[in-house]
Amino acid sequence: MDIEPELCRVEDALGILVGKWKPIILLHLLKEGTQRFSELKRNVPGITQKMLTKQLRELEDEDIIERVVYPQVPPKVEYSITEYGKGLEPILAAMHEWGKQHVMHKKQKIKAENR
Repeated sequence: MDIEPELCRVEDALGILVGKWKPIILLHLLKEGTQRFSELKRNVPGITQKMLTKQLRELEDEDIIERVVYPQVPPKVEYSITEYGKGLEPILAAMHEWGKQHVMHKKQKIKAENR
């Protein structure tokens, strides 16, 4: 690995992705495309309206997602992943794969300890 620890930008990347909900929100937008707030709320069970709003604003501030407000009554708001945000797809996929392997590793370790 050619990363100099003192120049490492992992902390910057994690600052954008850290949180229980952000990766799930991003995966829904990557997989299903543009969604309204209510669709996201339905697709992310357990998240509160306040937390979803906060997470979406943070992702929008980082140019990861785009928010479009349609001037109609009642207001219609849609969220979609930006072209820039699509660059996170391989990172999220790699994190998912590592997470799967880690869960298996832990199960095997517990199994071996119980023998």
